[in-house]
Amino acid sequence: MLSCEEATRLLSEAQDRKLVLPEKLRLEIHLAMCSGCRHYRKQMSFLRAACQRLGEHQGQGEAGE
Repeated sequence: MLSCEEATRLLSEAQDRKLVLPEKLRLEIHLAMCSGCRHYRKQMSFLRAACQRLGEHQGQGEAGE
């Protein structure tokens, strides 16, 4: 079973690359049992979406100048 440290590393890597099947399976098993890592995944998704919205907002402001 993955440790929380390994799981959070894979969650971070999944933002930049596609995980291979064994990584996905091990991560999903860990997430099924670990509420802390599930919460971490939700936080990462929220922060990624917020950064994307911020970038879009800044891009609109620059276009209007």
